[in-house]
Amino acid sequence: MIEALYARAHRFVRRILSRPRIDLPLAFGLFVLALTGLVTLYSAGDGNLALVAGQAGRFVLGGALLLLVSRIPPPVLRGWTPWLYAGSTALLLVVAVLGEGRGSIRWLDLGIMRFQPSELLKLTMPMMVAWYLHPRQLPPGWKDIVVAGLLIAVPAGLIAEQPDLGTAVLVAAAGAFALFLSGMAWWRIGLLVGAVAGMVPVGWHFLHQYQRDRVLTLLNPESDPLGNGWHIIQSQIAVGSGGVFGKGWLHSTQSRLDFLPEHTTDFIFAVFSEEFGLVGVIALVALYAFIIGRCLWIAMEARDTYSRLLAGAIGMSFFVYVFVNGGMVAGMLPVVGVPLPLISYGGTSAVSLLTGFGVLMSIHANRKMHL
Repeated sequence: MIEALYARAHRFVRRILSRPRIDLPLAFGLFVLALTGLVTLYSAGDGNLALVAGQAGRFVLGGALLLLVSRIPPPVLRGWTPWLYAGSTALLLVVAVLGEGRGSIRWLDLGIMRFQPSELLKLTMPMMVAWYLHPRQLPPGWKDIVVAGLLIAVPAGLIAEQPDLGTAVLVAAAGAFALFLSGMAWWRIGLLVGAVAGMVPVGWHFLHQYQRDRVLTLLNPESDPLGNGWHIIQSQIAVGSGGVFGKGWLHSTQSRLDFLPEHTTDFIFAVFSEEFGLVGVIALVALYAFIIGRCLWIAMEARDTYSRLLAGAIGMSFFVYVFVNGGMVAGMLPVVGVPLPLISYGGTSAVSLLTGFGVLMSIHANRKMHL
């Protein structure tokens, strides 16, 4: 019995690895981005090889999951979606009881590694909204919009309670993109945006004091240059000092002199900007734009509602990650702790992102099939 199970598992793994269903342009873009991340991390970490090796190991794990998921047909993913969504949401409840973190409860300690369950919702959330809308008439009516809104609100609320407002906003955005891409009328979208804007004053009273301080500091960081405004001011100095061509790799000063906080995670884009300048930033943004454009092309080529909404939501969510981190580093958005995709140091984020791209690879591989 054991030998038979081993043989079946061996054949399954060999089939996955021998015929990976990947989109080569997208895979090439992700490879270049990951390599850029490792090079930047080596400099930001002051030549810490252990840091780079740990991140490279996470990229390898994420790449393996990408290959594995790319072999799973979209109908199978669709069938698994409610269970994946329910499981990832249940883990948020486990975090509330057993979690740990620095000033917040976001992580589960598995012994050999620490795991952030909220990262899973960045993928399972758009999967669930796409699953719900798949068999229904589109564009959705108010009933389906309300149900989809509840599916988005429950996990987002649990994540915000940790508190992790940045991730909560990203998870909600991922689900909202799947809903908006379903063909909603613009007047409905306008009403929803207006309703959300109207709730901002109410939501302000539920924010923690440090979250309010971040928003207020964004308007005038010089009002507290040694306190709440320190992150923004030092980040802007690093970005501006790079000039057109940058100071060169390994020659950033803001991070090496410890002026720039979180220089290997949330503010690694400032290190990149200081070393490679405006030319490097334009090249990096162009690489991100290529990846996002390829995601949207895969969404356009998809043949069923579930695949189309999911692929589009993943691509647009990736754009939001880049936009929020870039805006945060440039001082245009509040500091919310959003990493730069595949550049910032972070295990769960990198693995979950690459797994999501595995879903895109699966959708691309099955684009000619009527599912």
